[in-house]
Amino acid sequence: MNVKHFVRGLVGLVAALCAALSFAAVDVNKAAQADLETIKGIGPGLSGKILVERKKNPFKDWSDLIERVGGVGAGNAAKFSSAGLTVNGALFSGAAPAKVTDSPKKTKGDKPAVADGSEAKAAKK
Repeated sequence: MNVKHFVRGLVGLVAALCAALSFAAVDVNKAAQADLETIKGIGPGLSGKILVERKKNPFKDWSDLIERVGGVGAGNAAKFSSAGLTVNGALFSGAAPAKVTDSPKKTKGDKPAVADGSEAKAAKK
């Protein structure tokens, strides 16, 4: 092996190490505010919200983060994850679960139920 090949190999190794370090994972439960802000799309406002919620309790998973921090939805979670953000070492892997509501939403054709059966009469008209 000559010096030229050795230098090329060394340069390639250094470049690979730099690339790996630039994509170092940032865990939301361990990162300082400055570390969170290295993730594209997370600025001082959002990192502050994350830290306030994390002080209450560490985030269990991505769903917990999405539910507790305003401004983090499934779309942003996917972007942050692809930029290196993790929750307990895990990358985001899908949509957040839908929130459960107390009552179903009415659609345009819904009519209120009436005990005397008058809704059936109204439907015949």
